[in-house]
Amino acid sequence: MAVFISVAALLCLFVLALLLRPLWRQARGVALGIGIVTLCSTALLYRLVGTPQALNPTLRQAPQTLEDAIVQLKAALERDPQQAEGWVLLGQAYQRQGNAAAATDAIGKAAKLAPDNPEILTSAAQSRALADPNRAFDAQAIAWLNAALKADPNHQRARWFLGVAQRQAGQNAEAAATWAPLLTQVDKSTSASLLREINLARTEAGLAPLAAPVAAPKLATVEVNIDPALLKSLPPTTSVFVIAHQVGGAPMPVAAQKLALTDLPLKAELSDDDSPMPTLKLSQLKEVELVARISQSGEASKQAGDLESKPVRVALPMTKPVVLNIDELH
Repeated sequence: MAVFISVAALLCLFVLALLLRPLWRQARGVALGIGIVTLCSTALLYRLVGTPQALNPTLRQAPQTLEDAIVQLKAALERDPQQAEGWVLLGQAYQRQGNAAAATDAIGKAAKLAPDNPEILTSAAQSRALADPNRAFDAQAIAWLNAALKADPNHQRARWFLGVAQRQAGQNAEAAATWAPLLTQVDKSTSASLLREINLARTEAGLAPLAAPVAAPKLATVEVNIDPALLKSLPPTTSVFVIAHQVGGAPMPVAAQKLALTDLPLKAELSDDDSPMPTLKLSQLKEVELVARISQSGEASKQAGDLESKPVRVALPMTKPVVLNIDELH
């Protein structure tokens, strides 16, 4: 089991830079959207790290290279071939090595061991497409994708891939219908590109395009004042974020809007369209904490040197604007 932990950690280092890019944003029509990254399972790491075996220092001998990881994983799976997660990790290691056929075989074994696990089923389908010269999803891959969606209808990656498979087969109307539920599950920018793909499929199926979704109602209006003394040292292209946080919740914003100093006077109107998390929308909350931040890095996350307002708690929906004053160096 400790082998799986070490290998998972090594694989995470290989792909960490790719984890934040939503999969379907890389799609370009029926170029099939499967220039696919290999994802590590955080849940797997948590589960494995929590086992007593993982705490035994005599068992912890982390692989130093991908080749070492593969050797250790194969040995561990020979001892315990019922570890579905281990086969997934071995398949991911083979993918990083460029051995698509071996990856398909390994992750396929995981799918047989975990026929109700949507993440493993989706990874197995993905691996078969990657191993195909035309990057095509075959009948087995499609069966796994359907099984994944039966287990979890909200599994976004499985839904995206199934639509891709349907497009490959010329089932354009079916692909558009498969993708449509994703429009309410992804952020605003992803939704716009996804709508283009859906409408391309609908057009080729002889169907009328879908209209762009109606803008969500504005729930919070914010005006930002910045100390004139602070403005003097900042370039006009500096980023300004207006952020809503769940009161007493996680640091991840429930809504965020990016502005620039060139937009002075600064005003932001926040709605569900500004929610980065499909599972938690601004409209689901009765109150939030609002903050305005001048970001030196251009990123919404707070960093040293940022200029920030004091947080203001407001009830939703707001009936009048709130003013946030930025006069503090963070």
